[in-house]
Amino acid sequence: MSKDALTMRGPVHGTKDARRVAIGSGVGAVIETYDFIGFGTAAALYFGTAFFPGSDPVSGTLASFATLGVGFAARPLGGIIGGHLGDKVGRKPVLVSSLILMGLATFAIGLLPTYAAVGLLAPALLVFVRIVQGLAFGAEWGGAILMSYEHAPWKTKGKYTGIVQAGFPVGLLLANLTFLASAGLGGELAWRIPFLASIVLVAVGLVIRSKVPESPVFDEVKDSGTIVKAPIVEVLKTDWRNIVKGIGLRIAETAGYAVSITYMISYLNSQHLADKTQTLVALCIASAIGIFATQAWAALTDRIGRRPLYIWSTAFAALFAIPMFLLVNTGLFIAIILTIVISYAVCQNSLAGAQGAWFPELFQAKTRASGASLAYQISAMVSGFTPFITTLLFVSFGWMGPALLFGAYALIGLWAAIATRETWGKRERQLADEATKSTPNTVNA
Repeated sequence: MSKDALTMRGPVHGTKDARRVAIGSGVGAVIETYDFIGFGTAAALYFGTAFFPGSDPVSGTLASFATLGVGFAARPLGGIIGGHLGDKVGRKPVLVSSLILMGLATFAIGLLPTYAAVGLLAPALLVFVRIVQGLAFGAEWGGAILMSYEHAPWKTKGKYTGIVQAGFPVGLLLANLTFLASAGLGGELAWRIPFLASIVLVAVGLVIRSKVPESPVFDEVKDSGTIVKAPIVEVLKTDWRNIVKGIGLRIAETAGYAVSITYMISYLNSQHLADKTQTLVALCIASAIGIFATQAWAALTDRIGRRPLYIWSTAFAALFAIPMFLLVNTGLFIAIILTIVISYAVCQNSLAGAQGAWFPELFQAKTRASGASLAYQISAMVSGFTPFITTLLFVSFGWMGPALLFGAYALIGLWAAIATRETWGKRERQLADEATKSTPNTVNA
């Protein structure tokens, strides 16, 4: 790679707003995750009886997880819309609009009537707002990660995008802490309060995001007159291979999470291995560790490259698939905590940490939002319906079914990592070192 190619990653030393942009994007990621992932916790613990009552608890869980999957299915469309707008009108407008849309949908969940009150209208409304959530979350990631990436210094792209990626475990922690706190309220308030409370986070996020400047790379593309008329079409024609590889990379992380965390919550509860409070405590511990783990993994990619970390992490996840269930099946609380921490802070956070910088680097600046968003969000369809599929596998094959599915996802990620080019290898790091030394640093001047 030439130095000229590296210039499309933004200023050598980054912009004066790099840290503020990363934090602002990260705060938005916290809120979006709180809203979107909080639905997964509620689906595993409450929605089966509130919206899909029946004599068979497995049927209620399946219906609840199917609704969870609908939101994930909508994310690619959100990614297409958000990516298109990000490449056409800018990254910042996508950040603000997606946050507003997600906030309104999530607040609405807290107001929905249950099946006992309005019958079939209740699950229909739940599906509708879940689709809106999916559209908003699909549009969110591309804008947030690219804003941080394109403002950051060349040599620390991983570190800065890691701040955004760490917003996801923060959101997960806040969601689970809120559900943990509301669990004692009993009845419908146990799940309504967490969704209603999200409106406060949205207000704070909008204030922060409204003050961040547009991406310097997008401004450069706009000023040079190279904005693509149909970025989605362009990236599909020129970079479809990277999109396919990106989907494989992402499946290991997001679908793996769906087995090891989303489904695992239901599994621990249904098999009486842990009660709701213990499960939420374990998730809170894992989320808290995951905040720092994500940033550490992301920063590590600045030193060793994006690809090596992915290869080692997916290989470890594949080997951990069966031990993961053997550990929780002991019913020992400490073993359950350890398993969830490893599943999240190692198997999931290491991959998320690498994705923040690797995905943008796989695509040209003029179609970067569309390409990165497509690769990232299409895989969400797989992860969205994974808890549903995993529940069916458990019914047919016991815990071995979910364990093997987790291992299969990891192997898909391993294949994709081996097949995908390194974008921050020794040559790129050497060029960045030379450019950093030879280019005056006016950022802090």
